[in-house]
Amino acid sequence: MNEYLNEARQELKRVDHLVYVSLKYTRTVDVLKSVIDRMISSFDFVLLALLNRLKEKKKITEFPQSSALKVKLIEKHFSNDELNAYLNFYLTLRMISRAEYTKREEYRRHVTMTASLSNGETIEVNIDIAKEYYDKTRQFVDFVAQLLEK
Repeated sequence: MNEYLNEARQELKRVDHLVYVSLKYTRTVDVLKSVIDRMISSFDFVLLALLNRLKEKKKITEFPQSSALKVKLIEKHFSNDELNAYLNFYLTLRMISRAEYTKREEYRRHVTMTASLSNGETIEVNIDIAKEYYDKTRQFVDFVAQLLEK
């Protein structure tokens, strides 16, 4: 198995623990933020796996440093609607992570992180949404693993 995909799966294990154990007992926005950051890290490893495949096929010579450039390069070489949807989700996670946020109902079941994005949009992340994001990230890792096996 690709070493980058293996690292992505390791990050997903950490996210799993954060979502189903840490978040269940602490219920703080800091844990929600950590969940999002770990999912971004998992996405980063998967992007490196895709770029590594392109490098093996000699379609690129080096990896770009910027995440946006990585996404554009992958969209260019792997034209797939489902992959593009996952990449847009990744960029949204990055915007949420970098945005200014407020905390609501900490230490309660409905703990919520409200992120104010630079484009004026407001996104609320609670425990249920964090679980949905985790599931989507896990599906992305599985999707890319199957894509790279072909």
